[in-house]
Amino acid sequence: MTHGPLAGIVVADLTRALAGPHATMMLGDLGATVIKVETPETGDDTRGWGPPFADGESTYFLSANRNKRSIELDLKSDDGRQTLEALVRRADVLVENFRTGVLDRLGFSEQRLAELNPRLVVLSISGFGHDGPEGGRPGYDQIAQGEAGLMSLTGSGPEDPQRVGVPIADLLAGMYGAHGVLAALIERERTGTGQVVRTSLLAAVVGVHAFQGTKWTVAGEVGQAQGNHHPSICPYGLFRTRDGAVQIAVGSEGLWRRFCAAFAIEAERPGMATNPDRVTNRDAVIQLVEELFAGHDTVPLLALLDEAGIPAGKVRDLREVYDWAQTRSQGLLLDLPHSTLGQVTLPGPPLRFFDPGGAETTFTGHTAPPVLGADSASIRTWLTGLADEPAPRAGA
Repeated sequence: MTHGPLAGIVVADLTRALAGPHATMMLGDLGATVIKVETPETGDDTRGWGPPFADGESTYFLSANRNKRSIELDLKSDDGRQTLEALVRRADVLVENFRTGVLDRLGFSEQRLAELNPRLVVLSISGFGHDGPEGGRPGYDQIAQGEAGLMSLTGSGPEDPQRVGVPIADLLAGMYGAHGVLAALIERERTGTGQVVRTSLLAAVVGVHAFQGTKWTVAGEVGQAQGNHHPSICPYGLFRTRDGAVQIAVGSEGLWRRFCAAFAIEAERPGMATNPDRVTNRDAVIQLVEELFAGHDTVPLLALLDEAGIPAGKVRDLREVYDWAQTRSQGLLLDLPHSTLGQVTLPGPPLRFFDPGGAETTFTGHTAPPVLGADSASIRTWLTGLADEPAPRAGA
């Protein structure tokens, strides 16, 4: 499909770094026309983040900016402000992640945006929230991971706080932001007017505390990092084999009985008969499983676990993930022409769509991230009304 569910929706993307660009990329993956407004000469900060670079293009930037068009605008100049005003009037959505107050000082307060376009949906992403005692505080991912408690839950133990291996606070804020935009667009169909959607890195991380949150708010227990084993289910985690490691998830009593039968151990043994027993006696259960697995090589052990119906898997590095046929089968790799790099392979979007008859209707009109200012001329022509839409960049 060369169009998606958001075909015809125009997004003015004033964001940089990752939280905002990830949100707008998600909208672009659904078929929206995303116009990325960038600072002249330098562009999005991430264009300079590296190495690695590929022929001068930041691979970091490439990760968050597919399906976009780029226009260079100096928002402190008269021309930049006038062009942005024209874009706001034509847009359905505006996304920004400036530090609180910056957009106001540029002359584009929320009130002004609503005056320019009453139907405009505005997504505003901040570090720690737009108000409150620390509202407007700048936020970067790792700082937010620490401040929002995620690092205290990640690592080998309480004395070993670790960041998640990707900028998860940024990514989650972008995901929640895109979710909010879609809801606001649906409501606009009823009311005829847009609204402002706000989220933050802090809110996004707290939003995924899940059982660790209620462990404290309801039970009064503070969760702690405990390595590669689940705090509420046992056995559930990573266990060493003779030549590597496997992960298992024994998430029910039925699975526990099947696991025990596969390895000829007693399911009702004292201290292990129920999941609460096994969680209480975690160290003994982990030792038992490690001893069972120590005599097995990884590949035949995974086959044995599969035959027994025990959810299990190995730990792949990213090369293995992207070489995996299952990854490719799910549309998670895109082969796209880039205007300076030639053919590039990019990680793809995680959603697929199907009609009631089972035919896939997933959007396939993807384009590679733009070079800086690649679409400035076509976007300006479109804003004057002399073109139906901003032209796709060369090679798309």
